Formats: sequence, structure tokens, C-alpha cells
Amino acid sequence: MSIPAISEAIIRHNSNALSYSCGEEYYRKGAIADLKKRGNLIQAEVEGSEITPYQVSIRFDVGGITSVYCTCAYDYDGWCKHIVATLLTCSRQLEKIEERPTLEKLLNHLDLVQAQRLLQELVESRPELIDDIDEFVSLINLPKLIEKHPSSRQSKIDTSPFRSHVKRILQDGLKELEYGTEDDPFTDDLLAVIGKARELAENGDGKNAIAILETITATYAEEWDELLDYGGDSYSIAEPLDSAWTEAILCAEISKGEIVDLQVMLESWQDEISADFSMSLSALRQGWDYEPLQQMMQGDDTAELWENERPSFADDLAFIRLQILERQNRYTEYLNLALAEEMTLQYLTQLAALGRVEEAMSAAKILMERAEEGFALAKILREDGYLVEALEISQAGIHLSGNCLYEFATWTSDLAQGLDDNATALTASIIAFKIKPSFRDYRKVEDLAGETWLTVKQDFLQTLRSQPDWGIQEAKVDIFLHEGLIDDAITTVENDSYYASKLVHRVMDAAVFHHPDWVINNACKRAEPIMEQGKADRYDAAVSWLKKVKNAYFQLEQKAEWSVYRSKLEATHGRKRKLMELFKELNK
Repeated sequence: MSIPAISEAIIRHNSNALSYSCGEEYYRKGAIADLKKRGNLIQAEVEGSEITPYQVSIRFDVGGITSVYCTCAYDYDGWCKHIVATLLTCSRQLEKIEERPTLEKLLNHLDLVQAQRLLQELVESRPELIDDIDEFVSLINLPKLIEKHPSSRQSKIDTSPFRSHVKRILQDGLKELEYGTEDDPFTDDLLAVIGKARELAENGDGKNAIAILETITATYAEEWDELLDYGGDSYSIAEPLDSAWTEAILCAEISKGEIVDLQVMLESWQDEISADFSMSLSALRQGWDYEPLQQMMQGDDTAELWENERPSFADDLAFIRLQILERQNRYTEYLNLALAEEMTLQYLTQLAALGRVEEAMSAAKILMERAEEGFALAKILREDGYLVEALEISQAGIHLSGNCLYEFATWTSDLAQGLDDNATALTASIIAFKIKPSFRDYRKVEDLAGETWLTVKQDFLQTLRSQPDWGIQEAKVDIFLHEGLIDDAITTVENDSYYASKLVHRVMDAAVFHHPDWVINNACKRAEPIMEQGKADRYDAAVSWLKKVKNAYFQLEQKAEWSVYRSKLEATHGRKRKLMELFKELNK
């Protein structure tokens, strides 16, 4: 696969100004080495501040970049400088990329003996790989799931280590509570033990998953009174326990007598530890043979699973059932149940995953009501190489309601750009900006809008002026200053009361040439209370504000007035040695 066109506008949009600038510098210095392409993967070594070069990996498809990764610690605001430098090299010096075979092609040239020798030499040079190989071999040697029914493992697991482990977690946690810790000393460790039971259930071993969960729940109940004395509650583990119990029950072959015993135990524990096991109890009562459930899985969309009001856990229970059906390759039943339960996201994405793309596209036109459904389907389609179809779904999905609209819109814009659909890229970027305004998205729309930018810009500026500052104050300042709208920038920071606000500093630096009187008044109001209240740890901030006052007086050609004001401050606060020492900075 050839590398898609990587525009510098896309690189700028996905990195902040500092990362882009530093990446540009790295590019100019030639810090990028060993630049290789293997299939749809670009790899590079980038020299940085550490002795060992940073490793950069970039994956792409016909529509553009799909993922980026760097071994540096940066994980804050967009792509790091090493990724920027690599992509700038790809964009400007395509000839520097060395084409190399993919791992699949390399392995195809090896016979069994050569492959074994390769692994042995790799482990010899990197001993930690043996654990990864051990885990891989263990997983592929697990017994295969039976397609229609859960597997019934004959050997029963020894639960005594799990009991000891849970008891130790609870006892150690109680000691921490005695010492006055305010952190939760139980939940993470208990969830890890519950996770072991879930792993068994996911591999079809419901019986042993139940055995572990029974041990966990019983041990927790035994310690409950003491936990309660220390203000403990079961809220943090009750829901994960209920979910794990549900999955284990639905993965196991349970006799009628065992069903009765489990029901008694779950109801008893539910009362003892003030938990809610309604979902697992419903799974126990219904199982897989419950007639309405069977009707649903056979395609009867008139069947009703719940006699009365649909419970709050119904979607979670349906989702667990779908996961189990998928693991057992029971796709027809999966699709029928997802459709009957109105789980559109799962229905559409499963159709796409099965390669039934035309069906998924047709169903989406009728069923898709939330942005989350469209986003999930579009991502599956793109992963499977259906980029045009992914974009078609996205064009509809970004106009739906949902909680992922910003991410969906930016993703759609990038895909559309990669497919040279500028109109869709522009529409999606405008949607993204209006949901979560940022300077980067503002500049991206400016690049895409062309002749329509003036109209779009006025709409954006009006949107910014009408929106409250919460969460977008920095974006407002960035954009207003970029456009030279000093009055709007001043209005944005007018109520910013933080004693060392960087945003206010930036606005003052711009406003000093247009509204020096505002700078003087505002900076004095910020500096004087710090000095008057003797907040020595904030004196440096006070002096920073006074520097703004000085610059504004000088801009007004009122040096004498500045001298009078400074003298007055020195007379008032002259005994504050730390402050007077910092005042020397005002001489510069």
C-alpha cells in the first residue's frame, strides 16, 4: 500500500504549536533515522534528549493516518515533536523512506526449524520475551469452545488460594483504614480477583468461574460487619460482582438443583452486604431456555422478555448474552437478539464484522439514531478497508445526537481529507469546532474553507462571543488575539481572578498598545492585594503584574507617573524584604 498524501495542515492540526515548532527543528537537523515502511506501517528512530533514540510507529490506510505511537513520555496535547518530525520527513522527503517486507512476508520465508531458531535467538537476547511466548502458547492450547453449548470442564478448580487472597486483601485493607488512610484499600485488588473468574467464563468454563465467585462473595460477606464498622460499603464491587456472576451463570451448564442453591445464596448475600444482584438472579431464572428469549433469538420481534417494566440492567444483561453468543459463533442468534433488544450499535457492527456490508449500510439508514452507533460502524468499516462506505456512514452520523460527536466529527474530517472530499472535511470540522472550540480546529477550518472563510469566520466569532467561557476561555483568547480582536479578548479574561493567570498576561501583552489604561487598572488590582495581604509566596506574581503596569505607563509616555506609583508602593511595603528584593526586577 502506498503512503497517502500527508499534508502539513493535518500535521499542524494534530499537534500544538510548540510540538510542531520543535518537530520542524528536528526535521531541519536531520534527527530522523532508519525511516522504513512495512505494508501500512511507517517506523522511524528519532534522536532526542535521551541517549537512546525514540521509536516512532505510524499506521495508515488509503484514507490517511489511523494511529501514531512514540516511545517518549509526552501524552498531553496532540502528537509529540518526534511524530511531527517523522511525518514532515514523509511529507517532504518521500525518497528517504526505505521499503521493507512486512512481518508476514518475512515469516513466510521461514520453515519450522528456522522459525524456532529465530525465537530462540530472540529470547536469548531479550529474555523477557519468554513470558509473552508462554502466555501465547497457553492461550492457543486452551480447549475450543463448543459452538452451541458452553464447555463443561471436568476438573474442579481449587478455590482455597482465592479465599486466602480475598481474606488477605480485606484484612490488609482494614489495617490501612485503622491507620487513617483516605484511599480505597480494597477495590482494585478485589476487582483483579473477580477478573480471574471472568477470564474463565470468557473461555467457556462457567462452572469454575462460579466456584471462584462463590468464594469471593462468601469471604467478603464474612468480613462485612467489620468493614461496615469502618464505614465501608459494597458499591464499588457490587456491580462488577453482579456482572461477573451473570456471565459465569450464562456460560455454565447448571442443574435445577444448583439453580435453586445459587438463588438462595445470591439472595442471602444480597441482603448481607447490601448489594444488588438483580441481573445475575434474572440470568439464573431465565438462563438460555426461557421461551421469550428463545423466540427472540429465532427472529420473533414480537416476543417480550420482561413481563412488567423493563429493568435498568436489561441492556447490560443483553450485552453479556451477545458477547457469549459471539464467542460461540452463534451469529444469527446474535443478530436476532440484538435487533429485538434494540441494540443498534451491536447489530450494525456485527453485520459489518461478518462482511455483510451492504446489509449494514441499508440497516444503518433505517436504524441509526445515535452518533455512537454511526461512529462504531464507521470505524469497523474503515478497519476492514471499506473507506468510502465508512465516510458515507459518517456523513449521516455526525448530524445525529450523542456524546462522541467531537471525536466523531474530527475523525470524519481526517478521513474525508484523505479521500479528497474537501466538502465533507469542512462540514465535519465546522461541527467539531462548534461542539468544542479550539484554535487548532479554527485554523483547520480556515485551511479548508477557501473562499467561504470570511462567512464561516464571522459565524465562528459570533458563536464564541455567545458561549460562556467555561472550558473554552483559552480557545477564545487564542482566536480573538489571532484576529486582532483585543476588546473581545479583554472581555473574555475580565472575570479571570487567578492571581497568576497566564491568559490575562497574554491579553495584557497584546492590549498594552491599544488599551494601556485597562492594563494599568487591571494589573494594579491584581498586584496590590497580594502585597497588602503580605502573601510572600505570591510576591513574584505581584511583581509580574507590576511589570505590566510599567510597560503600560511607558506606552502612554507617562514615565513620571510610573515613578510616583512605584515610590508609593516602596514607601508602603518597604519593610517586606522579599518583595523589595523582587522589586529590583522592575529596573530592567
